[in-house]
Amino acid sequence: MKLVIDLASQTMRLHDADGTVLRRYRVSTALNGPGECKDSGCTPRGRHRIRARIGGDLPIRSVFVGRRPTGEIWSDALSAAQPARDWILSRILWLSGLEPGCNRLGEVDSMQRYIYIHGTPDSEPMGEPRSHGCIRMRNRDVVELFELVDTSTEVDIR
Repeated sequence: MKLVIDLASQTMRLHDADGTVLRRYRVSTALNGPGECKDSGCTPRGRHRIRARIGGDLPIRSVFVGRRPTGEIWSDALSAAQPARDWILSRILWLSGLEPGCNRLGEVDSMQRYIYIHGTPDSEPMGEPRSHGCIRMRNRDVVELFELVDTSTEVDIR
């Protein structure tokens, strides 16, 4: 399996070993555009691998802070009470860069930047850059994807 994230079209494709596209998803990447530097708020490019899968046993729309579930389930009321919160919901696929000097080690390390594929409130638009660097997905889509990939899945962000 391999994931390909296209920053220009704000899409993600899941390919099997033969290159056949199994799934297509709309995503939302960084508002600040592509970039690898720490604290840039950009989505890093290049080859990555899923380093960790978090939240597989939790209900859809579960809320995470620091990769840990808070016990909250996202709702419109919870969102209204905390309008500035950057919601990480449902599942987390934590990425690790594979290219030293590009997205691995030093000031460009995707894993140390906490770059994830994760769920976001369904009220957030897909298909347009809006994140703080991560790859946002619809909750139902990230739950589906979570079941199809593992920690050896390569992720190419271009």
